[in-house]
Amino acid sequence: MPNLRTSPLSRRGLLAAGGAVGLGVALTACGDSDTKGSGPGPGAEKSGPWSFKDDRGRSAEAKSTPKNIVAFVGVAAALHDYGIEVKGVFGPTKTSDGKADVQAGDLDISKVEVLGNVWGEFNVEKYAGLAPELLVTAMWEKDALWYVPDESKDKILELAPSVALWAAQTTVPKAIQRHEDLAASLGADVKAKKVTDAKAAFEKAAARLRAAAKSRPNIKVLVGSAGQDLFYVSLAKTSADTLYFQELGVKFVEPKVNKAGFFEELSWENVDKYDADIIMMDNRSSALQPDALTSKPTWARLPAVKAGQVVPRTTEPIYSYDKCTPILDVLAEAIEKAKKVA
Repeated sequence: MPNLRTSPLSRRGLLAAGGAVGLGVALTACGDSDTKGSGPGPGAEKSGPWSFKDDRGRSAEAKSTPKNIVAFVGVAAALHDYGIEVKGVFGPTKTSDGKADVQAGDLDISKVEVLGNVWGEFNVEKYAGLAPELLVTAMWEKDALWYVPDESKDKILELAPSVALWAAQTTVPKAIQRHEDLAASLGADVKAKKVTDAKAAFEKAAARLRAAAKSRPNIKVLVGSAGQDLFYVSLAKTSADTLYFQELGVKFVEPKVNKAGFFEELSWENVDKYDADIIMMDNRSSALQPDALTSKPTWARLPAVKAGQVVPRTTEPIYSYDKCTPILDVLAEAIEKAKKVA
């Protein structure tokens, strides 16, 4: 992907590059009156006008329920889990070897038009050719559409109504609910057994993580993302996943964040600044993974690394119960088995 660190960056750009793990601001819950969608209800067929009020507080409207949907790949993956399929996607969809990116979930990427695979890439002509009826993406900063390039945003938004759903300033259960609200408005049966079973499994996993955190209160977790020159330590309360883990009782390292307030940049020489028993590492393809860090001696000497207590962090979750349950289980198991090494 392009080296987004070569020029002054927006916070969104830095997050996309894998640096600002968990970009967001302190939780400001959206009021129910501002975020409820309107639609046909669970599994219902609806004729006539469609509308949905998104997390910007704006209503997307159409003469009928949209069918030609284009979405950020992670949102598309969540809608897929509710039975809603999209025509096109944008954002990290394929890895360099042509396989599905982690953010694609269970999407069959051979059956969707990929409009852009990296930050700043969005083929407007291909988008127009899909005759889009709805554009859906995430939102890490108020009114900023994730992976929709600023320079072509106006052209893109004039082609179809748009919906933006919070990926920050929220928690995992709230984000899942909003994606479910949207899916229901588009005709998904959110009362189907597959969905209710997935919700029950999620709640069981959440209870497991809460119990693990309560039984191991001395275990401390560091949230990290690796770049070639810098290691980023994120403040847990600034992201939907780690804020939720905090609410469940998980103890996190609290870095001395930069003036933006989201994360601290450490040189590799200073990567041992904080003591941690478990390290959660950004699993996106834009960030270096642990097996690529073996040449960095300071990484290898970290107590959590030596103890084998490094787990992947799904930095941009797919907000369905099915996809978020394993995230909870992975961290719960890590805490249950962790040795106190810090």
